[in-house]
Amino acid sequence: MKHSADRPTADEIAEMADSGHDISRFFTNQGTMKQPLTSISVDVSSDMLHELDQLAAELRVSRQAAIKSCLRQALDQRLSDKRR
Repeated sequence: MKHSADRPTADEIAEMADSGHDISRFFTNQGTMKQPLTSISVDVSSDMLHELDQLAAELRVSRQAAIKSCLRQALDQRLSDKRR
């Protein structure tokens, strides 16, 4: 399903690429390339898992999104502390 005749969805562009079509017209070369995601496994206590689930519910996001948000905040804080 297209949003408009000129702008296919990301999934439609991906299908075009998978089919061997030239999709370069959809890109401006003004963005940045992102590295592929890497999946990791982390063991947490049941108490921490409960806290994460509460946070995710409050934020109305998935558990994974809550974990990523907390981790990003901690890494940003660490970098900020190092710069001081």
